[in-house]
Amino acid sequence: MSGSTVHEDWMNRKWRPAMGWTYMFICILDFAVFPILWSITQAAYSGTVSTQWDPITLKGAGLFHMAMGAILGIAAWSRGQEKIMNATTVPAQTVVTPTGLRKPVQPTEPEL
Repeated sequence: MSGSTVHEDWMNRKWRPAMGWTYMFICILDFAVFPILWSITQAAYSGTVSTQWDPITLKGAGLFHMAMGAILGIAAWSRGQEKIMNATTVPAQTVVTPTGLRKPVQPTEPEL
């Protein structure tokens, strides 16, 4: 981190990537891993695959995918807006206090 950035909690910085990784992990499990395990389990115990895996996340008309799409889409849009705003604003001068807090420096008028 640069000296002019405000310290944020790790959860505030990392929740967007965490949501993306979580959604990807859930999709991989529900559409790839679980169907394979379901077929292997059936073949091992009954000798034949009699039923097909029904994806858990598609139950309820796929509301899970719609909700995650909305969350990730809005998060990506808001992050883009934050980056645009940070790119167009000039950082104010700050001073670091002994406790680690950053306070803006008030401009002073020169004495004549």
